[in-house]
Amino acid sequence: MKKIYLDYAATTPVDKRVEKAMEPFLSEKFGNTMSLHSFGQEAKLALENSRQVFADIINAKSNEIIFTSSATESNNLALKGVASASRKAASAKAPASQGHIIISSIEHPCIAESAKWLKRQGFEITKLPVDKYGLVNPKDVKNAITSKTILVSVMHASNEIGTIEPIAEIGKICKGKGIYFHTDASQSFGKITIDVKKMNIDLLTASSHKIYGPKGAGLLYIRSGVKIDPILHGGGQENGLRGSTVNVPAIVGFAKAVEICQKEMAREGARLSKLRDKLIKSVLKIKGSHLNGHPKVRLANNASFWFEFVEGESLIMRLDLEGIACSTGSACSSFKLEPSEVLLATGLKPQEAHGSLRVSLGRFTTEKEIDKLIKVLPGIVKKIREMSPYGKEN
Repeated sequence: MKKIYLDYAATTPVDKRVEKAMEPFLSEKFGNTMSLHSFGQEAKLALENSRQVFADIINAKSNEIIFTSSATESNNLALKGVASASRKAASAKAPASQGHIIISSIEHPCIAESAKWLKRQGFEITKLPVDKYGLVNPKDVKNAITSKTILVSVMHASNEIGTIEPIAEIGKICKGKGIYFHTDASQSFGKITIDVKKMNIDLLTASSHKIYGPKGAGLLYIRSGVKIDPILHGGGQENGLRGSTVNVPAIVGFAKAVEICQKEMAREGARLSKLRDKLIKSVLKIKGSHLNGHPKVRLANNASFWFEFVEGESLIMRLDLEGIACSTGSACSSFKLEPSEVLLATGLKPQEAHGSLRVSLGRFTTEKEIDKLIKVLPGIVKKIREMSPYGKEN
């Protein structure tokens, strides 16, 4: 049985073109970027060329791109680094003041958990609500800002429900208030055009393995002038903001991956939107099925649902037996038994949130694969409902 992978929001396979670009840096071009000899300088040149690729794509300067090991590290650096620098700057004036940070209620766990950690350190945290589609209201951002606010962090697009947030509007508000604005663009990067200047973004997170690059590489864009402290201390790599020997092969692969995405963005976005819409239209014909996220303002590759009287984990396992890999939500939280906080934030009840299915399409998804999912899903839903602990289908 041929397996069908429909969990691209969790991770993506490495594109063969990316593998080819990485190969030389896994063998003959293996130098340490901090070394002064020709091996090191060859690696350093590849690193800086990669940095320029990202800067050009998001309309930034090359020295504003900091490479990390992952989106999780980038998000931790954004929140904790800004908080640390702000606390030091404020300590002389107001020793008791720790500052105020605003996040949305649908952020990835690495943002939410970083915020919890900062709250234990004395920072005030505000979680913004979302509407039933998972959208943050820019007016709520404006109203939440106080004289102590140092940072607003709202993701660009939801990894679970695909909703695209009004980042440019939020960025404009933050700029007007003199507040740093960070966005986790892990899901949108490479899929949607991003201009950090036009969108008034001060810090931006992106991840390699979400765009057909290797795992182990991420970045944080930090606008020039943003005060931020490192959270990893070492040999002074990445402008002193991220100590550690640089993972040149992964970064070269990351850069090649985003170049491919940029070149193919319009065509691939249109192709995936067509498949996504076909899937959504078909699935919503199943009695007691509902779409999560915004019906139109969503990522081209994301289709998220919840089913009445269905347990999500059972749905995933039965689909897997059919050779189809999907998800109930964020891969980082897939082993948790609690209902998704993102779905709860949109107004779903716990038993409704437990009945979720996330189908995320990608570069290698075919219409034939979508057709198979459409064919087998109604029968699986029916079987699960017959055994459902929540009740019977009417």
